[in-house]
Order: sequence, then structure tokens, then C-alpha cells
Amino acid sequence: MIAFLIQTLRIATPYLFAAAGGIISERAGIIALTLEGFMLTGAFCAALGSYYTGSPWVGILAGAAGGVLAALLHALATIRYRADQVVVGIAMNLLAVGVTRFFLRLAFDSSSNSPRIPGFGGGQVGSGVFSSLANPLVWFGILCMIGVGWMLFRTPFGLRVRAAGEKPEAALSVGVPVRRVRWLAVALSGASAALGGAYLALDQHQFTDGMTAGRGFIALAAVIFGKWDPKRVTIACLLFAAAETMQIRLQSLQLVPSQFVEMIPYVLTIVALAGVVGRAVQPAALGKAVD
Repeated sequence: MIAFLIQTLRIATPYLFAAAGGIISERAGIIALTLEGFMLTGAFCAALGSYYTGSPWVGILAGAAGGVLAALLHALATIRYRADQVVVGIAMNLLAVGVTRFFLRLAFDSSSNSPRIPGFGGGQVGSGVFSSLANPLVWFGILCMIGVGWMLFRTPFGLRVRAAGEKPEAALSVGVPVRRVRWLAVALSGASAALGGAYLALDQHQFTDGMTAGRGFIALAAVIFGKWDPKRVTIACLLFAAAETMQIRLQSLQLVPSQFVEMIPYVLTIVALAGVVGRAVQPAALGKAVD
């Protein structure tokens, strides 16, 4: 049971980072459909930074920087030029896949994966799943969600973020620079989600083409399932991670065909959303441009 819980926490870490970014972005009124692209960009930049400097800490910084750059491009299209946020989100995800694949071949002369890079976890401390606790990003993921909750409900900036997503016209009337707040929120969202991708690359000690494998979309589902509340979203992330852990355990037992076992996290996501999406009340100005 202890091993199951630790493995669940390890699997939940990228979800926590991405979902934290999703909360910030959507609370500010920008649809967080780009979490998958931010994660993939962060994973590649982290691998690149760690490989060429030999330091996983530099890899973390590089991953966050890559996520911020991708987020600024997203903000430019949606906030500055008022493009449709859903269309831009899909385009950003496709762009992330193409750009990382191109630079993977350019930097490492491979179309599938990078060489082994310095990272966290593995055989550095302890053995088995318990070595995951030595990975600082596991603890940073928990602290990230706590920090988002504190920022949103305990700071003036958090109040402005919520105002930008609920009543931007009212916020503008009292002098709140809604566009600037949204730019900052999207940048923070990109950095946070990118750390989820950086965790994947540094934990596996390499970057693999398409390694996020839909985790950004599951994180977005957790945000909706958790009704944009950090506490509930954290529980949703742990629930989805527990389903994925069970999937791994069932695959090792070989009691049912592996194809059905692999469906468990995604089926749970669909069932969860089908049961809650009609009752969840999204931020009132989510997806709406501001003049």
C-alpha cells in the first residue's frame, strides 16, 4: 500500500504542475487548452539544458523558460490579437509537437529520443519507487498547488486574476490592467505546466518524442473536475494518478488484455467529466476577449 501511494504521488506530479498552470490561466479568463504543448516544450528544453550543462537544475530553469516563451506566443495571439482561444490552443499543441521533433533531430540527430541526460530519481538514492521521494520536483509539485491556492485567495494579484476571469469590465472600471494581468497569468501557466514536462524528462533521464502522451489534457480535465479550486483539483489529480497506478499494476498481473487496462485513466477522465461538467460553473469571462 505504501508503494502504491508513493507511485501515485510520483505519477501525479506532472498533473499537479500542469493543473496548477491551468487554474491560473482559466481563472484569468484564458482557456488552458495549451497545457499539453507547454508540457512538451518544457520537457524538451529541460532535456536540452540538462544535457549541455550537465546539471538537472539548469534543466529545470531551461524547461520553465521554454514554457514561458510558448505561453507568451499563446498570449500574443489570444490577448493582443484576440484570436479564438480554442483554435490557438490546438495550433499551439500541434506547433509544440512539430518544433520539438525538429529540434530533437537538430540537437541530437535522432527522431525518437535524446541521449541519456543528468536528472533526478533512478538509482541515485534508495531503490524502487522509494527513490522517487528523492526527486525534489515531486515535492515542488505539491508546493506549487499550495502556492497557487495562496496566491489566488490571499494576494492582491490573485484577486486581480479572479476579477479578470469573472468580471473584466468591472475590473477595468476600477483601474485594473486586465490585459497585463492575463499576460502574467498565461506566462505563469506556461512556466508551471512546463515544469511538469521537465519532471518527465529529468525523471526518465531523456526526452522522448511525444513523451507527455496526453497528460496535459488529463490535467485540464482535473481542473474542470475540481471546479477550478486548487484543493479539489489536487484531489482530482491524485485520483487520475491512482487510476494510472492501478493500470500499471494490472498490466503486471496480466489478468485482462493490456489494451483494456491502458484505457482506465482515460475512461475515468471521461466518466468524471460527464458527471461534473454540467454542474461545474466556469469563470464567467473564460474564453472572452477584452477590448
